[in-house]
Amino acid sequence: MNKLELAQEIAIGADIPLQKGELVLQVILRNIESTLVSGEAIQVAGFGTFSVKLRSARKGRNPKTGETIQIEASNAIKFSSGKGFKEFLNTDEH
Repeated sequence: MNKLELAQEIAIGADIPLQKGELVLQVILRNIESTLVSGEAIQVAGFGTFSVKLRSARKGRNPKTGETIQIEASNAIKFSSGKGFKEFLNTDEH
């Protein structure tokens, strides 16, 4: 599913026009981004938690040359699914 398809599903589920569905999705994504950039986590009960995890600097290997390279430290988005979501994914009821 891509961004447009998700906006369409929001519009259908909320019984609103597609343009409003796209706007709702944009607002949600902007809020997720700004919250994570500020260093906070986002917890959606029953679904999961988005957080930022620092990946420390490490050595890697250039796949083309085999040469050892230094990979800089970076931030990565981490998602931990909630109990309800895990249970839903592991049932045959969807």
